[in-house]
Amino acid sequence: MIAAVLQLNAQGMSSTKLYNYIRIAHKKNVKLILLGEYVLNPFFKELENMSLAMIKEQASHQIKVLRELATTYKLTIIAPIIIVKRSKVYKTVAKFAPASTSYYQQQILINYSHWNEEKFYSNSIKKLEAPLTFKIDGFKFAILNGFEIHFDEIFTKLKNKNIDCVLLPSVSTFDSYERWKTIATARAFTNNCYILRANRIGEYNDKEYTWKFYGDSFLISPNAEMLNHLGNQEELMIVEMSHSEVVKSRRFWGFKEAINKRSQEKKSK
Repeated sequence: MIAAVLQLNAQGMSSTKLYNYIRIAHKKNVKLILLGEYVLNPFFKELENMSLAMIKEQASHQIKVLRELATTYKLTIIAPIIIVKRSKVYKTVAKFAPASTSYYQQQILINYSHWNEEKFYSNSIKKLEAPLTFKIDGFKFAILNGFEIHFDEIFTKLKNKNIDCVLLPSVSTFDSYERWKTIATARAFTNNCYILRANRIGEYNDKEYTWKFYGDSFLISPNAEMLNHLGNQEELMIVEMSHSEVVKSRRFWGFKEAINKRSQEKKSK
């Protein structure tokens, strides 16, 4: 499976870079492209002061562009996007496939005093469900929003899905890159799957902080190896992943087998 991360800052209404990089990816036989959070929309703190009409206009424009690109170049684009429905704002990740579009609504949103997405967005607070999963050429993906990687319960919902790669768009800042590498590496290893992360770049300034989005997009292997990573500049990272490597890793470490044995024994009793 050949995939790519497009590491960008917020694009607003502009589509030029999306067109240019996706054409390049197509020439490299890329089947899937992942964008970071708040690339198609301004950062959350800016959205708080924008009108619903403007948020909706930006989303409609970028959705139209990405649908067209996915269809034209016969690839799948995974892109976080803020949408407006019936005067309510939702945080989602869109999957633009050549023949269809679907959305994953983030289930757990950050809710700290300086960054409270849970309060701003209208995403439902309800019992957790399995994240969106799909296959491309037999290779199985799952979509998470970046913040959701912190929660064991999300991965529990995926444990029987035989995921080859977790797609992780993020908008990490405040020098948190070591924490993100550590937790992503642990998740990749304990679930024996790839984790492909796209983190945005750029800055946002308010009265108290400078929010520096540092990039550092990466691919981690099912054996916890950092296979590819970017710096803090605009870049396109093309990666290769193998279903057979996932299977090999799971057989070697046997984590899932150990749990399955005990689940079967419990049922037999």
